Amino acid sequence: MALALFNTIGRAVAPFISLVPGKVGFYGCGPTVYNYAHIGNLRAYVVHDILVRTLRRAGFSVTHVMNITDIGHLAGDNDTGTDKMISSARERGKSVLEVADFYTQAFFTDTERLGIMKPTIVCKATDHIADMIALIQRIEAAGYTYRSGGNLYFDIAQFQSYGELARLRLDDLRAGARITVDENKHNAADFVLWFTKSKFENQALTWDSPWGRGYPGWHIECSAMSIKYLGEQFDIHAGGIDHIPVHHTNEIAQSEAATGKSPWVRYWVHNEFLVLDKGKMSKSLDNFITLQTLVEAGYHPMDYRYFLMGAHYRSQIQFSYQALDAARNARKSLLAKLVLLKKLAEGSPTGSPSPEHLAAFDSAMEDDLSTPRALAALWALMHDQTLAASDVLATVAVMDEGLGLRLLADSEARVPVADDSAGIEALIAERTEAKKQKDFIKADRIRRKLNEQGIVLTDTPAGTRWHRGVL
Repeated sequence: MALALFNTIGRAVAPFISLVPGKVGFYGCGPTVYNYAHIGNLRAYVVHDILVRTLRRAGFSVTHVMNITDIGHLAGDNDTGTDKMISSARERGKSVLEVADFYTQAFFTDTERLGIMKPTIVCKATDHIADMIALIQRIEAAGYTYRSGGNLYFDIAQFQSYGELARLRLDDLRAGARITVDENKHNAADFVLWFTKSKFENQALTWDSPWGRGYPGWHIECSAMSIKYLGEQFDIHAGGIDHIPVHHTNEIAQSEAATGKSPWVRYWVHNEFLVLDKGKMSKSLDNFITLQTLVEAGYHPMDYRYFLMGAHYRSQIQFSYQALDAARNARKSLLAKLVLLKKLAEGSPTGSPSPEHLAAFDSAMEDDLSTPRALAALWALMHDQTLAASDVLATVAVMDEGLGLRLLADSEARVPVADDSAGIEALIAERTEAKKQKDFIKADRIRRKLNEQGIVLTDTPAGTRWHRGVL
């Protein structure tokens, strides 16, 4: 079967046809780097990785672009609340760019541990201010903006198809203007393209622009950078379902207003939330779990990736350690079987992938990335006693190019650990002192350095204890 994807814009699974035969332009919303990514955030990037792997397996050449939001993301999507980057910098006593750099590196450490391939292009918002200004000028020239209170707003009333992605009614949005908290807006859903100092005093990062010295709104960065690298129309835009009603809706409006081209994006792919017992995981609610939390609890990052693949990306998935235990046990069983197969295949000629099992696997992945069915196809392969061990291993190698579980890696592989106990104690003491000085970025850096050496730290009232772990 041919690849088919659920397209949010039409609320249906549709055959995937790229703009340019054999090539795909794909933009996935990246992280706002003011804190560690929690495991709910990371679900989106696992989904993006699976999508890229499936596209390449289907024969496409993929250009995958991802942004790094290091400025201008407010606590609320509707231009409300505090600037997350500035709040984090003040809390840690560092500059915004120092905080952004640290958490960007932490993000890519997590994605690498999860087997997520790095995008073709990673673009920072701070490196593309000129592109944002140029795009805003195009939107202004097309008649979609107004100035109010020192800021430049996008006027949704001028864009008649506003809200199509989220199935919002423009008349309802206009009526909502009576209750908006921003008195500068004509309509409640209007959004800022460029802020000046009238929005916040003492803004950390500002730039000169035709509208005064200030900084861009959050939504404009994704439009500017995706257009820069993928063109004025491209194939796929992905992100979490929380982006549908505001961020992605606003991206469509400003991009199509600037270019005059519709549709700007042909396929919209959105993943559901990962939730805890009490609801959505959120940094603002201080109820988030990081990948490092799982590692320190004794789980391998691939246990979490396997756990995520047990549910379809469009299904909400509830996290529990019991469910993660089940995923870990299943993955360990797979690795044990592969170790046995490797022994059985010793001295045998290189095997050939099984067409029958690959067909079942490809059918699952091409049906809107059905990873639960793909895992079932993998297990069916492992239980097929009619195949030679070398043929099973060859088939697993092909399947794992799509799954990204690193299944054929040595199941006994360990991260090298430091033998210098005195050196470890010295680093722990340095970390303790950094925490006393409230230099939490340095303290986190030391902790991660030790973790990379296989050293797991546990903070207790009596001090920090450590032990050697296996990642």
